[in-house]
Amino acid sequence: MIQTIGNPWLWGGFIAVVIAALLIDLVLMRHGGPHKVTFKEALLWSIGWVALALAFNAGLWYYLNETAGTAVANEIGLQFLTGYLIEKALAVDNIFVFLLIMGYFAVPETARQRVLIIGILGAIALRTVMIFAGTVLVSQFHWLLYVFGAFLLFTGWKMWFAAGQEPSLDDNPALKFMRRHLRITHEYNGNRLLAEKNGVRWFTPMFVVLVLIAVTDVIFAVDSIPAIFAITTDPFVVLTSNVFAVLGLRAMFFLLAGMADRFHLLPYGLAVILGFIGAKMLLIDVFKIPVPVSLGVVAAILVVTVVLSLKLPPKGGHKA
Repeated sequence: MIQTIGNPWLWGGFIAVVIAALLIDLVLMRHGGPHKVTFKEALLWSIGWVALALAFNAGLWYYLNETAGTAVANEIGLQFLTGYLIEKALAVDNIFVFLLIMGYFAVPETARQRVLIIGILGAIALRTVMIFAGTVLVSQFHWLLYVFGAFLLFTGWKMWFAAGQEPSLDDNPALKFMRRHLRITHEYNGNRLLAEKNGVRWFTPMFVVLVLIAVTDVIFAVDSIPAIFAITTDPFVVLTSNVFAVLGLRAMFFLLAGMADRFHLLPYGLAVILGFIGAKMLLIDVFKIPVPVSLGVVAAILVVTVVLSLKLPPKGGHKA
């Protein structure tokens, strides 16, 4: 049986906050018109999204403290914070792939916001379905946690050995399929997905970019969602921490654009985090690592990785 602290009031409040945040984001984006997002603008939005997630967590803690007691409030608050930090960290790797796709197809600066907001909405919908499906399966088949743990260890191992290698889209299966089966023009037609030439319809690069963003969302959801199941299987905590991490992707994209090389060691840190979470899941019935310890380990790995990235220049590169 699925156990959750979520009730109609909590679910309603969460949905209301997310809808309001998205509407404000969309209205302000439209009000500003298509434009190149500055570093300052991206920084302010990033701070705002993080502040919103922390405010939601504080509100959740206060509600649970009043209705279920301090012990439950502290436990759920730490679970949310740990899950949010894990998903936020893994989202950075997602951003690096988005940067690769945008650069590869030379997406105009003024169109990148639209692509990202569509990608974020798709990611929220996809993760919602996958989280509820995963929660149901885990509640029925406990042994799936071992499968998730082994999968995360394997993913971390792959990420470690892939780190430092120059990524390329030329061998991407989805891109190869589209190039073989679709008529794709090399010219953008505003934000349109189709263009007509001599009475024949062609797909624009914008269509290809959106498909690749969607595929990326699927791949990273498969990697990241099992990770939070090591912290909690409560669908309310899993979904809320995931969604709040995803909501800030657009701002984070523009914040990290042009700075990706400065965080060249981050993939190694993410690989270690996935390995740690995978081991935690495999040991779940032998020794349960407390949530505060998990939070401390994940935070320490991220801090060390970021500091070393800033202090040590990339191989063959120069220190920024």
